[in-house]
Amino acid sequence: MGIEPIEFPPSHSPPMNSLNRRQFGTLVAATAATTSLKPAWSQSPNEQLGVCIVGLNGRGGEHIRGFNKDPRTNITAIVDIDPGVAEKRADQIAELQGTRPAVYADVRKAIDVGGFDLLSCATPNHWHALIGIWAMQAGKDVYIEKPISHNIHEGRALVAAAKKYGRIFQTGTQCRSSDACVEAAKYIAEGGVGEVNFARGLCYKRRKSIGALGNYAIPEGVDFDLWSGPATFTEPKLTRQNFHYDWHWQRHYGNGDSGNQGPHQTDIARWGLGLNRHPEAILSYAGRLGYQAERKDPNYVDAGDTANTQVSIYDYGDKCMVFETRGLDVTESAGPEVDAMFGKGGGNKIGVIFYGSEGYVAQTQYDQCRVFDPDMKMVKEFKSRDVGDKHFANFLDAVQARDESMLNADAMTGHLSAAVAHLGNTSFYLGEDNKASVDEIEKAVSSIKSLDNDARTLEQTVAHLRSNHVDLEATPLSLGPLLKFDPETERYTNNEEANHWLTREYRAGFEVPDAENV
Repeated sequence: MGIEPIEFPPSHSPPMNSLNRRQFGTLVAATAATTSLKPAWSQSPNEQLGVCIVGLNGRGGEHIRGFNKDPRTNITAIVDIDPGVAEKRADQIAELQGTRPAVYADVRKAIDVGGFDLLSCATPNHWHALIGIWAMQAGKDVYIEKPISHNIHEGRALVAAAKKYGRIFQTGTQCRSSDACVEAAKYIAEGGVGEVNFARGLCYKRRKSIGALGNYAIPEGVDFDLWSGPATFTEPKLTRQNFHYDWHWQRHYGNGDSGNQGPHQTDIARWGLGLNRHPEAILSYAGRLGYQAERKDPNYVDAGDTANTQVSIYDYGDKCMVFETRGLDVTESAGPEVDAMFGKGGGNKIGVIFYGSEGYVAQTQYDQCRVFDPDMKMVKEFKSRDVGDKHFANFLDAVQARDESMLNADAMTGHLSAAVAHLGNTSFYLGEDNKASVDEIEKAVSSIKSLDNDARTLEQTVAHLRSNHVDLEATPLSLGPLLKFDPETERYTNNEEANHWLTREYRAGFEVPDAENV
């Protein structure tokens, strides 16, 4: 199979996010629409919806904050493989809501015991799909962080499970609930900047090395076999220093920034372009570069194996999308449109630019979109507030009404946007050993139908790497193959090896079923 086994490392839990105490008071009475949802087990006089939160580090803290803030819910159970993290979070929740949730290490036990209506998941990516399927099979509504899947097979299975079991499924792409993004998408659809057939997603976000590849101890109390779950159990050892979070940069568990930050931006790009389908052709050039130069050690091997520099081109036939990842310092000009819309010079630049025949629309923050004229001068601005809270609230509104059409980011939305990452990464992984010169990459990108100036994008990517002292002769970029993809069958049509990356080999007891057998 395509996924090489890679491991984890030890760490103390990062400091817990500070959580505001719930402002207790009169709770909103349950509406008539919730009648069919009232849990017989509920101890609450207001019959709040019980929530189980799985995965309590990082985004898990935001799930705690979000569900605690909404008076319609009560956190009755939490699950985390790290007992130290779980107990700290349980104490926080007890202080916030006045009752302590049940604590579990194994999500299967939590589902078996029950006592909740909703399950929200912020675990590492390789667990997302299986947890979601198990929960929906048990009659729970589900909120899963992006990407909802580790591969395309898993995303399709989640879509099928939500339909089969009649469950409400929300994807954690919070920008779908941003008023600014809603207004910007409407503005584009109504022709505000003319015809728009191309969008560029940006993840210019500094990512430091995760440490040297090595053998590290498992954190005390962690069942690494259970943590591995659907992924191959690679023996009780880690190959990176930090157990939490840095799994993002090991492809056995995460999907790099293509699947971490990327689903936010590619989701917005699809939305603005009106693309509710997969692309027809994909090509990536990428690498994990620069850390040797930073450490002035040509033999240094970082423990991560996902790209920290990546350009993926997605051809949809009549439209096109490009997604760029830059994980090294951003210090130079990134091109006239990026400089004008995101600011010239250093710092993170995360968002989307839509290129119209009569101007541009740029999503520059989760809660901010701006319109620019053809001379790149801002002429209009859309803003929003409380984007994350609105996304949780939208999920709960749909749950109460039993109406999936109310969702801002349903399972299919999550599947299509996660697949963008999987498709781009597959091209990179297949071409990882194909080290190419800049001239060879320029020739290759000219072979894909694209509405971007791909040569200019490549030139700017090379300038970025060189500004970070990357020697592209000593450590060249990898050039992936041009992959043709059938959006209906979800199969590659010109590369059988690529089809192996549509799924993975699952361990007994942790198999993610196919869509026909969920």
